Amino acid sequence: MSQQDFEKIYNEYKEQGDQQAQEEAVNQQGYDGEEIVAVRKNDDGDIIAMKTNTGRELDYVTALEEAKAGKLMHVDVFHKYGRDILRSEPDGIKENNLDQLPSF
Repeated sequence: MSQQDFEKIYNEYKEQGDQQAQEEAVNQQGYDGEEIVAVRKNDDGDIIAMKTNTGRELDYVTALEEAKAGKLMHVDVFHKYGRDILRSEPDGIKENNLDQLPSF
């Protein structure tokens, strides 16, 4: 095995370990899922990606899938305009709406 092959395998295992450590930290805090803390928008102002409180970056489709699976907290998925849409749980607080979150 070459040094390059070894480093590639090592980095893959390290990345998997980092992700597992993040998930375990979230679970130890008593959460059933992660929270979205920042968003990325395209030039039209549409949300195209999200960042969670553990630092994971999710594209919109992945965030939808995770929300449907119950892995993201404080968001709802509903069907509108012929497609599924992700939105913050309605709680009367504008500052935590997805569209109001900071960008990353």
